[in-house]
Amino acid sequence: MNQKEEKDQNQNTNNDNSSEPTCSICEGQGCECAQSDDNQNKINKEEDQNLVDSDNNEEDKLKEEIEILKEEKIRLLAEMENLRKRFEREKVETIKFGSINLARDILSPGDNLERALNALPEDENHPESIKNLIDGLKMVLKEYKSTLEKHGVKKIETLNQKFDHNFHQAMMEVENNDVEEGTVVQEVQSGYTMHDRLLRAAMVGVSKKSVAKTEETKEEKEEEILKMRVKKSNKSRKLLVFLI
Repeated sequence: MNQKEEKDQNQNTNNDNSSEPTCSICEGQGCECAQSDDNQNKINKEEDQNLVDSDNNEEDKLKEEIEILKEEKIRLLAEMENLRKRFEREKVETIKFGSINLARDILSPGDNLERALNALPEDENHPESIKNLIDGLKMVLKEYKSTLEKHGVKKIETLNQKFDHNFHQAMMEVENNDVEEGTVVQEVQSGYTMHDRLLRAAMVGVSKKSVAKTEETKEEKEEEILKMRVKKSNKSRKLLVFLI
């Protein structure tokens, strides 16, 4: 019995030794070579993981750079579009208002021609040659005005209009109680616009109330104020009598 138990114990120890890692160099079990191989495998796994992490970081950085480049491209395209629109607007304005100085300078000859025609007496009997001359000047003035309108130059309507400092230049005040105060009642010099831009302001006379009329209106206002005060005092007295 003792010999069998010793054999069984030897077999168990052999089985335990066989479960330990076997070294390929010294063909032994549980040596330091096997443990160094395990450490090397762990190091290799850690290096592989570090490489994967570094690749992921580089990929994230590249994605961020791509997004930044996209934003810069969009911003640049927007700036280019704004520049294009501004150049187009300046081009249109240059075409529209390129001759604004010339248009302003040729207004004076037209004013002089119109004044000369207005100064001629209508009832006077002129010779035939003078009548023909007057008719020719009227035709010239009509063609002159049509040419101005063709190039966007229009006359500013002033008479019986409310005074507007953007288009009118007040030269005098005219007493007139028939119209509202601040109304244009006289035109000294015509004004013009070019494509809705002021070319020359119209010189006008503006209406104002007469001194006597203003005094009457002041007296009327004072009387109305006194009447309102009397009514309020009467109401307060009635209320006091009722309470007593």
